[in-house]
Amino acid sequence: MGIIRSCFSFLMGTACGIYIAQNYKVPNIKKVADTGLSMAKQIENSYKKRDGDK
Repeated sequence: MGIIRSCFSFLMGTACGIYIAQNYKVPNIKKVADTGLSMAKQIENSYKKRDGDK
């Protein structure tokens, strides 16, 4: 009984997460992160000094 009691909040969170993911439109976090990373790289490249600039 001790292991169930100690893991109860983890198990409930997992069950709620599975329910939400199946019944609601949840965005794909990996795709959102990749888009943000590519935008950051574009911004970084636009602000980099060019070889001829001083």
